[in-house]
Amino acid sequence: MRNILAVAGRELGGYFATPVAYVFIVIFLVLSGTLTFSLGGFFARGTADLTPFFQFVPWLFLFLVPAITMRLWAEERRLGTIELLLTLPIAQWQAVLGKFLAAWAFCAIALALTFPLVITVNVLGSPDNGVIAAGYLGCLFVAGAYLAVGSALSAATKNQVIAFVLAVAVCFLFAAAGSQIVGDFLDRNLPALSEVARGVSVTDRLAGFSRGVISARDVIFFLSFMGFWLFANSLIVDNRKAA
Repeated sequence: MRNILAVAGRELGGYFATPVAYVFIVIFLVLSGTLTFSLGGFFARGTADLTPFFQFVPWLFLFLVPAITMRLWAEERRLGTIELLLTLPIAQWQAVLGKFLAAWAFCAIALALTFPLVITVNVLGSPDNGVIAAGYLGCLFVAGAYLAVGSALSAATKNQVIAFVLAVAVCFLFAAAGSQIVGDFLDRNLPALSEVARGVSVTDRLAGFSRGVISARDVIFFLSFMGFWLFANSLIVDNRKAA
């Protein structure tokens, strides 16, 4: 665990060593606030909850998370420092997990900085803060799912732009799988895949959390999803570290 935390601390410190991290956080906060209050109709709904915010988070993370993960391994491979990293007295899986946890902690910080929304909704009404906490937990799981995908795809290429585009495309598939448009299309043409698509949709899984329902099935899904992609990440690093 000490090795994992050492890698995570190094990576997290690297984020804030440049203005890039601050730019990402500011963009996330501005967009989340704008979408929640304008398109989400926060005031017009007349309901003291953060449902509009939780509805937009998966789509905001769809672009911001790949921007974080695109450099995790692609930059290491481009600079040739991946060999140096993996010759340190740590296991390969510890490096993979450490990088992932650093990126996850960064997303958690970005989410935590949306606390003015929680204060606002408590000032305007009497919300169920347990439901809000469950929604934030769901958002953190969504971020972790996207990060695991982006990290694996970053390890597959030396080009950060390619890593970003691939991560956005794959994450979009898992985000849109539960949308009504995709569901209606599959119901008409491929009904056998309809339930499968809903089952792997991160937006459908988040919907339960945003209602305050922390289902063991949803938690297991997210943990399994992240575990699968992190395992794939480790295999890709092992196969391409000398490429």
